[in-house]
Amino acid sequence: MYHLIDGFLAHLQAERQASARTVIAYQRDLFAGVDFFARLLGKQDDKVRADDIDLQLFRRYLTHLGQAGLARSTIARKVAAWRSFFRYLIRENVLEKNPLAGMATPRLRKRLPGVLYPEEVAKLLESPDESSLGLRDRALLETLYAGGLRISELAGLDLGSLNLEQGYVRVLGKGNRERQVPLGGHAVHALGRYLAEGRPKLLAGKLTNAVFLNYRGERLSVRGARLVFSGYLKRLTDQQAGPHMLRHCYATHLLDAGADLRTVQELLGHARLSTTQIYTRVSADRLQEVYRRTHPRGRKRNGK
Repeated sequence: MYHLIDGFLAHLQAERQASARTVIAYQRDLFAGVDFFARLLGKQDDKVRADDIDLQLFRRYLTHLGQAGLARSTIARKVAAWRSFFRYLIRENVLEKNPLAGMATPRLRKRLPGVLYPEEVAKLLESPDESSLGLRDRALLETLYAGGLRISELAGLDLGSLNLEQGYVRVLGKGNRERQVPLGGHAVHALGRYLAEGRPKLLAGKLTNAVFLNYRGERLSVRGARLVFSGYLKRLTDQQAGPHMLRHCYATHLLDAGADLRTVQELLGHARLSTTQIYTRVSADRLQEVYRRTHPRGRKRNGK
């Protein structure tokens, strides 16, 4: 079984261009499953065969995961890893049919992302000072919100990705899908100031094409960018959230202002419209909240 898993992981990297993080997660999930199947079958783990695993055995594995207290999302991820692995084995003529074909994926509860109101976002974006790092942080926050970027997309930006004259940034997103993202005037101005005044001081003679730098003049890491965002958010609110919150704000505010769902999907770089549709639920909840707060008879009779 292990040599088949190795071939599958190589397939993920070479043909599906999966990230190293994804490959490691698939490897961990598959190895954990093999260990369980070996114990149940009374075999050594390196003696487990792909055709040993049937639907009944796999359902016992799911029961085991549930009893271990794993979250639904974790169980669903493990199921997805095994489904993908079995599809690969069928393609390679190792198996004739997928043993999980008749099994439903565990249903997940959709969680609505938290968002800030536009005036709260404005306070957040205007928090940095006028130092070199402050200019960087203002440009970073403005770019995240103006473009709805993922934090990994922002950390990976190079100077050649920016077109400040036309107000666009070229982003390499998930699955190596490239998209052009418009930037508003505030973000363009903040980036211009940072590139002219802040970045040269941080660079300190070093050579790098990275847009956002740390205090050592090196590319700001994803972790570093998260810490920057968290630091400013703590000054504004007790709410705990990562920089992905600004992406949620971006989508929600666009839809609140009348943008159509397909356009927002394109701007966010979502492969499926269903991923974008969660923001319509966020907007509906916000409308209900505003209605209850402002309409004379919008509250319940007990005043709540």
